[in-house]
Parts: sequence; structure tokens; C-alpha cells
Amino acid sequence: MSGAIAASRLQALNNGSVAATHLAECLAVDFAALLQAVAPALGPDTLQRMRTAAGKGITQRMALAATLLREAGQGDPACWQDHASDTVRGWACYLIGSEAGATLAAKLQAMRPLADDAHFGVREWAWLALRADIVATPMQALGHLQAWTQEASPYLRRFACEALRPRGVWATHIALFKQHPQLAVPLLAALANDPERYVQDSVGNWLNDAGKTQPRWLRAFCAAWQREHDSTANACIRKRALRSLR
Repeated sequence: MSGAIAASRLQALNNGSVAATHLAECLAVDFAALLQAVAPALGPDTLQRMRTAAGKGITQRMALAATLLREAGQGDPACWQDHASDTVRGWACYLIGSEAGATLAAKLQAMRPLADDAHFGVREWAWLALRADIVATPMQALGHLQAWTQEASPYLRRFACEALRPRGVWATHIALFKQHPQLAVPLLAALANDPERYVQDSVGNWLNDAGKTQPRWLRAFCAAWQREHDSTANACIRKRALRSLR
């Protein structure tokens, strides 16, 4: 993925002095080099563990980076969540998500500034890092995130929806919402006329996910929304929701 990226730019990404500007740059980061640059006290064996994992998926390497930092006594997310590198801030997300003994409520509270991060990548890591907890207790997560639909920040409103997607991206599916999407209707209803396209797309994607297992429910739900909501926002959501149905 690094072939089209200038050597000087790749070096800056790998030393943590800049943030990635698009997905190709995110995927091109050398995690071992970045770890060595931002946490120079890490030992050679630790860095070798990351080099050995170079062929693994990026979510696995994100989780591993958090593990290595924690094992080296550098596992305080506060030390990393304001770093210039979006990847390093993503490691902070995984440190929060993997905190043993922390409740989901506590993790969500700690994750708020990262869920509201200015960088698109960090916002994705924020919900992906909590996905295992959310999959384990989806109704509890739904209860916590309902209030986020009322936040002033569209990033936080979007997080509430994206984190609970039945299928998600690069993420374990939530079987309960695949089979019973109606359980999330209160959260979806709160975002039915959201003015931000970023949020609209997430709601549409949530419903599109649900439609892959419950197409009849999705058609009926969107038909009801068409009767109930006379807004451009809701029309955009419904169009995105129904795009996979014939």
C-alpha cells in the first residue's frame, strides 16, 4: 500500500509526526517503526513481536500495539490520545477497549473524546475497539448509546449508530440486531431526520445491514418512515437503506 506514497511522507507517518489523510496512508504505516519512534523504551523483543505480525490484519495489529504498550508499562490511554499520529490515537482506543475489569459504561465515557476526534480513522477505531463489549451485551450498549443520539456533535451521534450496526465494517456481527432489528428502533428514530449527511449515511447503512437478514421488515419500516417523515434527510436515509434490495 506504500508504493504510491512519497518516501518522505511515509517516513513522517512512521515516525508519528503527521496524521494520515486517507485510507491508503492508514494502511501503509509500519507499526513496528511507529512503535519504536513514539515509545523508544520498548525492547527489541517487543518490537519483533510487532514485526512478526506485519502480515496480519490492521485491526489485529491495532490490538497488539495496545497489548505491547500495556505490557511495557505504557498503557495509559491519556498518554497517547492527543498524539499527532492518528494511528497512535487509535492505539489509545484499543487501550481503553481492552481495559480489564472496566465496565462498558466506563469505557464509553473514556472513549468520548476519541469518538469525537477530528480524524476519520480515529473515529472508526473508537467504535471498533469497543465492538467486542458491544457484541457481548448489545442491549446494554443500546441503552448507554441512546443518549448519544442527542449530542451536539454529529461525530458522537454517528458513533451511537455505527457502533451498533448489525454487520459493521471489519467487525464481528451483532446477531441479535441481525435477527431482531426492531429492538433498535428507538435509537434509529432519534436519528430519523438528522441534518448531517455523515449521520444519515450511518443510519442508512445500519438499516441496509438489517435488510440483508430481514428484508420484509426493512421494506415495511421504510414505508412507515416515508409516511411519517417529510424530510430530505429521511429520504436520503431510506434510499441508502434500501439500496441492496431488489
